[in-house]
Amino acid sequence: MALRKILSDNHSSLRTPAREVTKINSGVLRLLDDMIETMREASGVGLAANQVGVSKRIIIANAGEDGEDNIVELINPRCDRAEGEEVGLEGCLSVPGAYGEVSRAAEISVRALNREGKEFAIQADGLLARILQHEMDHLEGILFTDKALRMIDPEELQSEE
Repeated sequence: MALRKILSDNHSSLRTPAREVTKINSGVLRLLDDMIETMREASGVGLAANQVGVSKRIIIANAGEDGEDNIVELINPRCDRAEGEEVGLEGCLSVPGAYGEVSRAAEISVRALNREGKEFAIQADGLLARILQHEMDHLEGILFTDKALRMIDPEELQSEE
């Protein structure tokens, strides 16, 4: 495993839709492992492959609580169902120091391939639903700042603590 450089919001790779994964090979498996290590090192909760400069439709998410890992790996994810609406605070490893309120579906159903190439479905709500939608947006070249209802001054966040 190796740490990968996380691209910042002005990089063209973040604005270009990612390509479908056609074959799960050792390179894809290494990328998944590297993405997990990179996300952990950056203290993130999600990461898309194009955030580390790889144009592949791969995302990872970690909605674990209290330091526990609950990592989900999704290859070629697609949302089958989205219901309800929730506005919540988001940030992004590719847009350090920026936070905004973003409206997302409250509950979603996503189909994807796992690292063995088997299709699976995941039902998500709460934080995991938000992470998955945020990361799937990355695969389309969309940043949370494009969808933010309003950006939040970081000092405003500190005053709430």
